[in-house]
Parts: sequence; structure tokens; C-alpha cells
Amino acid sequence: MELRNIAIIAHVDHGKTTLVDAMLRQSGAVEGSQAAADCVLDSNPLERERGITILAKNCAVEYSIRHGAHRGASMRVNVIDTPGHADFGGEVERVLRMADGCLLLVCALEGPMPQTRFVLGKALELGLKPIVVVNKCDRPDARPSAVVDEVFDLLVDLGADDVALDFPVLYASGRGGWAARTIDRRDRGVDELFESIWERVPPPARPVEKPLQMLVTNLDASEYVGRIAIGRVFSGVLRAGAPVAICRADGSIAKGRVQKVNRFEGLGRREVPLIEAGDLCAVEGLPTIEIGDTIADPEKPQAMPRVRVDEPTLHMVFRINDGPLGGREGKFVTSRQIGERLDKELRGNVALRVAPGESADEFRVSGRGLLHLGVLLENMRREGYEITVGKPEVIEREIDGVRCEPWERLALDTDQASMGAALELLGSRGAEVLKVDQRGTRFHVEADIPARGLIGFRTRLLNATGGEAVMHHSFTGYRPFTGQIKRRQNGVMVANEAGPATAFALLQLSERAVMFVRPGDAVYEGMVVGENSRDNDLVVNAVKTKPFSNMREANKEATVVLKSPRIMSLEMALEYIEDDELVEITPSAVRVRKRLLKESERRRVERAARDREEAQSRS
Repeated sequence: MELRNIAIIAHVDHGKTTLVDAMLRQSGAVEGSQAAADCVLDSNPLERERGITILAKNCAVEYSIRHGAHRGASMRVNVIDTPGHADFGGEVERVLRMADGCLLLVCALEGPMPQTRFVLGKALELGLKPIVVVNKCDRPDARPSAVVDEVFDLLVDLGADDVALDFPVLYASGRGGWAARTIDRRDRGVDELFESIWERVPPPARPVEKPLQMLVTNLDASEYVGRIAIGRVFSGVLRAGAPVAICRADGSIAKGRVQKVNRFEGLGRREVPLIEAGDLCAVEGLPTIEIGDTIADPEKPQAMPRVRVDEPTLHMVFRINDGPLGGREGKFVTSRQIGERLDKELRGNVALRVAPGESADEFRVSGRGLLHLGVLLENMRREGYEITVGKPEVIEREIDGVRCEPWERLALDTDQASMGAALELLGSRGAEVLKVDQRGTRFHVEADIPARGLIGFRTRLLNATGGEAVMHHSFTGYRPFTGQIKRRQNGVMVANEAGPATAFALLQLSERAVMFVRPGDAVYEGMVVGENSRDNDLVVNAVKTKPFSNMREANKEATVVLKSPRIMSLEMALEYIEDDELVEITPSAVRVRKRLLKESERRRVERAARDREEAQSRS
């Protein structure tokens, strides 16, 4: 039985995981309730809630082609499902090293998007030849022919060679469970997709006679066996129970012994005595292994080139929760516990960086984007951590003596009525509009924008367009600093007393603000309880109670309706805050607060800043 290693790459929400479901069902790798489920590989709770792939995963299917010239040919296909969001590009970059070919999925309506460019560029750098799958062809507004032309133009723009440009095209519906070379043939499931994999993806080189080399590209863990190394054996044979050498990042060589070797089968793994070159596997028994290490022959240890990942573009300060409610809701609240959790995350999250902060209670955490860091914070929150974080800031660089900042390629889709508001918002964020296309009843905008301009952009875009706009972005490179970008226009309402928020106080405050808290919510001094209708911050009493008197009220029968508050999600809060504010994250709440809780301290800092500005202007 021949072997094929293939990665599935695409922009977010173009249907990668759904197409893998169809492959698993047709090959018989999943049955019963699993076969009826959607997105079987998205097993992480956050992935199911958000409907996106966050972690790259492996599965394997065995298939005998049923029709055509290759009828009866049998193969085992190792399938690597990759994330589609730009913030998880580190996952894509490392697992592509395991593949010999790739399926490039493109939505039949949206066509190539910013992340399509990113993942396809990484695949071409590794010499992977794409099979283009135009997915979601059952949509009534699909435009498959135009999308194929756009994919060809993208490949030309990325400098693809003639072999890559001569790509096969399949038209598919992952949800419908079919993929075919012609859009009107839907009766053979995904058989023609397997035929294209057989024809287009070369079998891996299998130099079993050479010394062992296995590159570790992912890690898993088990409470019974500890750390599990996942990767591809590039040469030699890896045997269970055999001694091995581990080539580390610092050039040192460590000794170890493999306990078990597992081959991927369907959605699971099966223990086998050995794995030969060209195959993927999961290895148990190496407790100190790291991503990028090479498992080598102990007699002739030779390291492979390590996994190279693009540098982070965004950083935030993680610190202990020192607010009045700190320590009441979480299990892990100390800086030592937070530091240990971040160290654990570094072992598997290759795009993350952690450095000490200005004090012992702070950590400077850098990642590929707001969603990348937001997912980490959400996982920590669910695990019982309490933490406060500062405003996200882009990582600047000095290139040839010039101050530079990261830029992103933004793709935005909206309806005609919201087009003006979207373009106005882009202009206020320093974006450069590249093109505007009409696709059916909607408009597609592509623009380059400073990464600073994207912080808080999504929330404001949804508000400006009434929730009609859809946006995606991907890092493109560094450019000279463009100057100041418009910040949040409204000030906030800051509580001056602690206690439960009252309906009486919130009713009065809501006349000139959008509230962030409900009656009964815990409030403390310095906590942000609402957004002011003007541009200044306002100190308010959110716990004020209704005074009692012996006087009869004329409006006692009036019905009072309190407006619904704006309940912020974690990402919304991170986008919302300014430099003098923090987001307090606990297992049961997400709160916004001032960095300095007491009003007197905030006034002292503001006065000192004004004095400095006046002194500089006089000099």
C-alpha cells in the first residue's frame, strides 16, 4: 500500500475541516455518531464554540480508488488539517514540513483571501505542489470559474514555477460530501479527490538504509505517559524500545529511549513496532523533547534544520490580579503560577514569546495577533487563573535606521448601504485601499493597514455597519511608521465606590452612557462601569441607592425600563481599553478597570503629564 502525506491549507472558514469529514466518512475511518457529526477534528472546546481550527491535527485514511484509470489502487493518506486564521500561522508553518503536497481550498464566492496568500506562500517555499479545490460550489452566489483565475493570478504573484501553475482543479462541497473535476458531477463522493492525490502528490522518499532522523513538529501530552512527540521520520527506521539521540536547539545532544511508537489510523493512533522513513508518527518516552528537536541515531546524531516561524507582531503585559476582587474567583492567582503556565505554553506554542516585565509580577507576552493571545487568555481563564492584562501594542523595529511598524493585508466584505461607513473607518485608521470589487450584492475591499489600526477595528466596524461587515487580515511586512492613528473617541465612566451596582444608579447613568454592568454586579473603585457619551472620563457612583422619605411621589406608578448593558467578551475588552486601563480576567468575569484605581492618583499622573508637556513647549 502506497503512502501519501498531504496538508490541507486555506483561509479561515473556507471548509477545510468539513472536507476532511467527507474524506473520513467515504474511507470508512469514522462510523456511527462520529460520521454524523460535523468538524470531527475540531475537538478543542474553543474550536467548537468559535467554529474555527486553532490547533493543527493529524489523521490517516486508507482508501482504494473505485473508478477510472487507477481503479483498485490502494493508498494510506496522512492528512494534516491546519488552522486558517492568520494568528495561528505558527501552527501552519511547522506542520507543513511533514507534507509532500497540499490541497489548497478556496471558497467559490470569496476566492483567495489574505490568509490564502500566507499559507500558499509557505507551501511554495517548501516545494509543495497544490491541488486546488474550489469549495462551497453549492452556494447560489458561487463564481467558481472566476475564483480559479484568481488562484492562478495569486500563484503567479507568489513566483510559482510552471509545475505549480499547472495545477489540477476540483469543484467541491465539503458539507455536501462531494468533490469532482466537473462541477455537475456529484454522484461519486470524493473519489476524484483521492484520484488527484494519487496522481499529483508524490510518494515520500523512503531512505530506510540511512541513519535515523525524525523532526518533531508538534507535541501532545497524556497524564499517563507524559509528553508525546509528533513528527515525520525523514530517514532510517524508528523502533520501539530503541535508544535515540535528541538534537536540541542549543546544539547539545541528549540521550533517550523510545518506549512506544504510534502510527496514525483514522482519528486515533495504533501502537506499532517500528516506523519507516516517510511516515508520520507519535513517540512516547522522551519527557524533555521540544518542538524543532531532531530524534536521531545515537551512533551518528545529525540535526535537521529547525522549524522557522515568523516573529510575533503584537505584545501585551500579563500581570497578577491586584484589584479589590482579586483572589476570590480563581485557583491560580500568584505570579509564580502564571509564570509556570506561560512556560508550559511555550513548549507547544512556537509563535509565542515571553519575557520578564518591569516588575516581578509582570510578564511581557508577544504573539501573532489579538486572537492568538486572546485564545491563550481564554484557556487560562477556564483553567482557573486570575490575571490582568494591558493594552495590546504592536512590536516596532528599526530597519536601516528607520522606525518601522508591522502592516497587514485586510480583506473586508460588506453590503452597499454600509460601504461608506466602512471606507470612512478605514481612512481614519491609516489604511491604503488597494481595490474594490462587487461580488453579487456585496462589495469586497482589499487594503493595507498598519497593525496598530486593527486594534479595536473589528468592534467599531461592526458598530458602524450594523453587523453587516466581515473582515480578515494577514501580516505582510514592516513599513516606516505612519504617525498617530485616531484612538477611542469616547471617555468612560469610572466607579468611585465599592458594592453591588443598583438599578437606581444605573438608570440615571444610562441616560448619558452605555453601561457595562447589570444591577447586582460587583463594582469597586476604579472599575469602568460604562462608556461616556462625551470624550472625557467621568467618575460616578454606580452603587447609589434610592433615598427614602415620608413624601408621597406623584410618579409612583411609572414603569421604569433599564437599557440592556454592553457585556464585553474577552476580545472586545482587549480591543476597547486604552493605555491607562487594564482588563481583569477571572474564571467567572471579564472586567475593565483603570490601572490606577484611586481618582487622586490618576489626577496626580495627569497633572504631572501636563507639566511635562508645558515644560517641553517652553523649551
